Amino acid sequence: MNDLRSTAEDQAPATESAAPASESPAQAAESSPTVDASPTPVATANTPPAVADLSPSACAARLVELFPAVFTPGAPKPLKLRIQADVQQRAPGVFTRKALSVFLHRHTTSTAYLRALADAADRIDLDGLPAGPVDDEHRQAAATELQRRRALHDERRAAERDAQRKAHDERRAGEREAQRAAHDAHRATHDEARRSRAAEGQALSERAALLRAFEATTLTAANFCALKGLSESDLAAALAQAREDRQRFAQAPRPQQPETRPAERDPRTRSQPSDGRPAEGEPRTAHRQQPDRRPRGVPKPPR
Repeated sequence: MNDLRSTAEDQAPATESAAPASESPAQAAESSPTVDASPTPVATANTPPAVADLSPSACAARLVELFPAVFTPGAPKPLKLRIQADVQQRAPGVFTRKALSVFLHRHTTSTAYLRALADAADRIDLDGLPAGPVDDEHRQAAATELQRRRALHDERRAAERDAQRKAHDERRAGEREAQRAAHDAHRATHDEARRSRAAEGQALSERAALLRAFEATTLTAANFCALKGLSESDLAAALAQAREDRQRFAQAPRPQQPETRPAERDPRTRSQPSDGRPAEGEPRTAHRQQPDRRPRGVPKPPR
């Protein structure tokens, strides 16, 4: 920019800064207009227009359009060393130095580019042609960086799995604790209801026994109260409640028992004689002759 400014100043007309030699200084001062002392930049035809900074994505798209042989989307290739100067020379005025530096730094530090640099044998120029072998130092540096990133990735994945496992265990522990609390509450409610029913049944039995004893005794009410250790008001209340319980149970519908009928006998089924002979009404069949179990020398009895 300093060179452009000096060039513009050198090309400014000399008549604006100096008066003709034939005029006197006073006439020159009167005839010449007042001019600002600050320098005014003058645009010339050789001055290139200003280049706007492109974003990394826009810079990548422009490089793919200009040099598709080397800047292939999804398939990075090892770039020639000092390729930025070649880009500026082949595409002047398209990229600023800052925009191109930012893109190349992001491009050459990506994991895909490092894999390509570690596996490739040669670097590639803007035309896709080999531009020298990849140095062992650069290949080893790329492999080391890939190994470091892989270790970080594995460590991050392990930490995520541990966090997920811990959250799962905590959730399961919370669910088990909630289930245990619900079960304990249900069991406590059930036990309380059972104890209440047992106490009610015990009180019912005691009132029924008290009523039977009062109805069967020949003692007076006062003597009966003294025997049971009750006051007359408590005795009257207990007897009234016992009579009410008895009347309620007497009026309660009883469950009907299913009628059991004797199994109907199949007329075709008849009892067989114990001696193995056919029953009455059945056809006679040939019976197998029983073996002769008499001892030897004993004659067979006549029929």
